[in-house]
Amino acid sequence: MLHVLRQPVSERPILSNWQALLDYLQADIGGHRVEQFRVLHLNTRNVLIRDDLMARGTVDEAPVYVREVLHRAMDLGSTALILIHNHPSGDPTPSGSDVALTKKIMAAAAPLGITVHDHLVIASGGHVSLRARGLL
Repeated sequence: MLHVLRQPVSERPILSNWQALLDYLQADIGGHRVEQFRVLHLNTRNVLIRDDLMARGTVDEAPVYVREVLHRAMDLGSTALILIHNHPSGDPTPSGSDVALTKKIMAAAAPLGITVHDHLVIASGGHVSLRARGLL
């Protein structure tokens, strides 16, 4: 099932197929019992280079290091990122630390020429885009 949902995400620019991305993420991590932090690495055409699991944590947090996220982005030649993590509680409402982490990554990525398009919080109860909520 995940392979079928992932195919449209990996074949076209992600930003032009947002619903397919959300469907894939909801099926993949929406129901996980521990928090995961993932990064979608994109090229200059916003086509997926890699879907990277950067951290796996506990029921309410996953350790994420700005330096590691950007180091990986540089290694892959990413020009844009979409940050993703899940909330095992089922509530996709972003926390203050979710917003703060996103802003730190954005600030560190900008001088490197890397754009952070969004940070998505995925949960069994739905999803939240920090950009759509005006939090970025």
